[in-house]
Amino acid sequence: MKNYQIAVINGDGIGNEIVPVAYDVLLEVAKKHNFSLTSESFDYGAKYYLKHGDFVDVDGLDKLKKFDAILFGAVGLPEVDDRLPFKMFTNKVRTSFNQYVNYRPVKLLEGIDSPLRNKSQKDIDFVIIRENNEGEFVQNGRWMYPEEPYGFATDTNLFTRPGIERIAHFSFKLAQKRNKNVINVTKSNTLIYTLGYWDKVIDEVSLQYPDINYRKMYIDAASANFVLRPEIFDVVLTTNMLGDILSDLGGAIMGSLGYGGSGNINPEGDYPSMFEPIHGSAPDIAGKGIANPIGQINSVSILLDHIGEAEASKDVFKAINKVTTKGILTPDVGGKYSTQDVAKAVIDHL
Repeated sequence: MKNYQIAVINGDGIGNEIVPVAYDVLLEVAKKHNFSLTSESFDYGAKYYLKHGDFVDVDGLDKLKKFDAILFGAVGLPEVDDRLPFKMFTNKVRTSFNQYVNYRPVKLLEGIDSPLRNKSQKDIDFVIIRENNEGEFVQNGRWMYPEEPYGFATDTNLFTRPGIERIAHFSFKLAQKRNKNVINVTKSNTLIYTLGYWDKVIDEVSLQYPDINYRKMYIDAASANFVLRPEIFDVVLTTNMLGDILSDLGGAIMGSLGYGGSGNINPEGDYPSMFEPIHGSAPDIAGKGIANPIGQINSVSILLDHIGEAEASKDVFKAINKVTTKGILTPDVGGKYSTQDVAKAVIDHL
């Protein structure tokens, strides 16, 4: 029997409620598909930072490296500077483990009405592929004389040919398995050097995929089309920051950020990939038992597909859709059910 080792990191806030029930779903689908799981939990996050001065322990990355995948909730607390979680945890894991693909499906679930008028499940079904290690989020910058009248600050973007090529190849290969359509979302008409180079390299890579319909679209037009014409998208290839913004818009047109899952993926398998919902830690509702677990369970489906358990992945996603069709939802999306109720319903429909 195949065994997978899973690192479990609840993180902060509602992560302590949605990760355990999502792992229960993972355990149940493993039984059905005849594979086993070995897990270890880690208390990393903002709460850990308040006690120890860092978001992970000194050899935390070495501990995580041995696992096949990481199931992660969310990070952040009101009493912790909100600039720190990304720098000291999320980005640290993504870059240390070469998770250069951020994979974020945007698919309207069955039984859910999109806030977009006259748009159905067939219209909202695409994937955002966000470059996850470079671009605008490399955090290479500084404040200079911040209290002086002449103070200033800088952030330097970093785009490398290898970094652009690998995310482009991933996107085009993914499109070959889907509807053969890649849209490069960019802003090279104003960021003429960095995103001009981004476009140039992607244009070159596109020539290796003559079967793919490829074009570029500026971020402002893409944002409008997410709302007006979501059906034109299949694989959306974009940069770290633009993808971060667009994926939240994608969650919104699905009906809630609470539905969205994601993967921070190292395609080569040299390091573990990390799977998390697209929403935050929501400390304001933590402990009330009403957090929406669908995004976290959706992340389990993405995790399963990544480790090669494609049929198990499909079963989890089908179960999610059966549950949403029946209206078994948490209060944030108009339902009356608890976190536990929704997760149990998913398990019952596997």
